[in-house]
Formats: sequence, structure tokens, C-alpha cells
Amino acid sequence: MRNIRVAGPPRTPYVGIKETAMTDQSPAYHYSVIGRAIRLIDEGGPGLTLDDLAARMNMSAHHFQRVFSQWVGVSPKRYQQYLTLDHAKQMLADRATVLDTAITTGLSGAGRLHDLFVTWEAMTPGDYARGGEGLTIFWGWFDSPFGPAAVMGTAKGICGIGFAAETGAEATLSELIGRWPKASFVEDPMMLRPWVLSAFGAGMPEATPIYAIGAPFQIKVWEALLNIPTGHVTTYGDIASAIGHPQANRAVGTAVGRNPVAFLIPCHRAIRKGGGIGGYHWGLPVKRAMLAWEAARAEA
Repeated sequence: MRNIRVAGPPRTPYVGIKETAMTDQSPAYHYSVIGRAIRLIDEGGPGLTLDDLAARMNMSAHHFQRVFSQWVGVSPKRYQQYLTLDHAKQMLADRATVLDTAITTGLSGAGRLHDLFVTWEAMTPGDYARGGEGLTIFWGWFDSPFGPAAVMGTAKGICGIGFAAETGAEATLSELIGRWPKASFVEDPMMLRPWVLSAFGAGMPEATPIYAIGAPFQIKVWEALLNIPTGHVTTYGDIASAIGHPQANRAVGTAVGRNPVAFLIPCHRAIRKGGGIGGYHWGLPVKRAMLAWEAARAEA
């Protein structure tokens, strides 16, 4: 056991979802292709043709379309539509989740938990106040559909996920470690691997436990996020209303940004009231990719 104080890039190979390096069939490779495409679409708009996109990534149109179709289940052209502001506004109009109703009925939450096979437990306020003292957190690097992911967990479940595609390995790991300054960290990706495979849909659909480590207000916000079904979005204001603090939009936004378990606790599904995508702690291209990936799968 060792207590990590200074984080650096991974010293050992990634534990890939398929236990391979980044090949043309790995999820990380697929994300790298789509990540570059997202940047091009952001710069050039949805008018970019399939041939233009494929040529800029030094791929044939056929191969590029095949990679897209394998990854999201829809064509690149359809995928582009999920990355536009108009689509975000349409989602807000047609598919937004009214969280207070969802929490009252329990229907949305049940669907969300079933969808990702998530079980949920929160650290007590006293334990949180101690900064993780006495807590052992295991960690490792994994390939994911959204690029390299640093995953952390205790014996009770996953307590941290960060994506390094935009922020870099060292910054991602340092950010997660810094949340629990008094915990002991042990590099052990194989301990976490079954949960990670299930979380990203590459293993058996076993339960993926979350052990949320945060302040009481943050926990309330993160619990509300779990009630947003796949392929839907909500606003920061709706989250504030759902947890009984309708004037606390700014505080809710801060708590959303401090969500330590990215993707499993779906902070990427919170967008601005006007339909803007908003920011994302692990990089806006990652958020765009997650929303598009989920919307395409919901449609399929």
C-alpha cells in the first residue's frame, strides 16, 4: 500500500476493455477517430461531407463510415445532427426529464439504475469531512469508449472516473487523487476491472456499484443526476428545483462539475436552459461524444 502524493502518467500498460493496445478495433481507437471528427465538425459545421471528414483523417470514406457505424450505430451524417445546438434545444423541448416528477414516481430512477446496472451508496458526512482518512482507494487506467479513463474504487464500489483524452493523464490522475487527500492509494486495475467492463458495456451485465464520496449537498445533486434516463437531458435549474433549492443554480452547477464518477453519474446530461451544451470538467469534446453516443443508441 502506498499513499500517492504526486501523480504522473500511467507507469503500467492500460487495462483495455479487450486487453489490447489501441488498435483499429479498440474502443479507445474508435474514440480517437470520433474525437477528431467532433473537432472538425465544431470548426467546419455540419456541412462537412463524409468524404471531407474521411480525407482529413487520412481514411477512406468506407472505412470511416464503418468505424462510425460500429461505434454509435448510425451514419456520420446522422451523428453530426446530434452535435448541433439545435439538437440540444430539441432534446430540451422533447426529451427533457422533469426530475421532481421522476424522483416522486421512482420510474425514471428505476430505469436509470437498470440501464447501467448501478447500485448506489454514499459516504457519510463525517467520513467525507475526514478527507478519506483511513480509506483505501484502488486505481488503474483503462481504455473506454471516450478515451483513456482513470478509474478509482474502494471495496464498496467505484468512487472516481476521469477521462484523459482532453486533459491529459497526469492532470486527470492528480485531479482525482486530490479529492481525497488523506486516503491511501493502491494501483490495482485488476481489482476494478469487472466493474469497469460492466460500466462501459463490454462485460457481463453485472452490478456496477458506486461509492459516492462528497459533501451532503453534492450527494443530493449527484443522486438527482442518476434519475436522468439515457438519451435525455435536463437543466441545472431543473436539478435545483428537484432537490428543493430552486434558487441554487450556481451551487448546483458547481456540484455537477465536482461529480467524481463521470459517465456513471451522468453530469454530461445537464445542459443550459437555452439549450447550450455548457462546459464539462473532462473537456467539451468528451461531453459531446457522450451525448451523441447515448442519443444515437437511444434512437437505435
